Amino acid sequence: MSSAFFRPALFGLILLGTASGCDNSVDQVIPDPEATPAGWSLVWADEFDGTTLDGSKWTLQLGDGCPNLCGWGNNELQVYTPDNYTVADGLLTITAREEGEGAYTSTRMTTDGKADWTYGRFEIKAKLPETQGLWPAIWMFFSEDTYGGWAASGEIDIMENIGSRPDEVFGTLHYGAPFPGNVFSGDEFQLAAGTFADDFFVFALEWEEGEIRWYVNNVLYQTQTSDDWYTTGSDDPAAPFDHAFHMILNVAVGGNLPGPPDATTVFPQSMQVDYVRVYKRDA
Repeated sequence: MSSAFFRPALFGLILLGTASGCDNSVDQVIPDPEATPAGWSLVWADEFDGTTLDGSKWTLQLGDGCPNLCGWGNNELQVYTPDNYTVADGLLTITAREEGEGAYTSTRMTTDGKADWTYGRFEIKAKLPETQGLWPAIWMFFSEDTYGGWAASGEIDIMENIGSRPDEVFGTLHYGAPFPGNVFSGDEFQLAAGTFADDFFVFALEWEEGEIRWYVNNVLYQTQTSDDWYTTGSDDPAAPFDHAFHMILNVAVGGNLPGPPDATTVFPQSMQVDYVRVYKRDA
């Protein structure tokens, strides 16, 4: 999810559930929540135990983005508030609501200023909403504009979903030059049966120097390397994905990618998150 400017919809991407021939149905094996992935060590986590958001880890981003970034750069329709999330029963729940004709609220939270990382495995277990006009996202944004403004300093989208396409998620990189010279590349993962609203799935991204990999329930569906990306801000082939990024969780309403809610849209809708875990590669 671009936090700064609109990017075109991801039309024409390969639907990996079909193209790869692998079984992407809901009976995939979910990673053992008690097990550490081989070759990685846990360095940061939020299990959402308790009844309040951990303020040492997360900051809420509030409002509609105005005056500097109205619609959060994507013509989104919601206002982000502190009242659209709960922490209970081991779950973070972000809920999008309709507050009146054409008025919507939701929540967006970030680790900016509290935690960021260069490289690692990022693992989020979540259940997604399902309805027209919703845009849940788990993504990472540069902490410093080392190589210039968006998207010259990069953006890493771990998981995005369009609510009207509940059996698909996609992962994307943004890079190149500052807007409007930004470009992106990515792929989709499509379930063979069921939807991402039926159950919790583990969305993981492994980011190492010169290579980034995307997984759903430990099924690898996309790899991008430094041969695929670039930035006008550096000649280093690893740039812009070689400096610190922080994480963002949000559920947008409307926007250029999903389009607005319509007569079929059902509110309220929630994204539930069981945990967020960050690992570093063992030496």
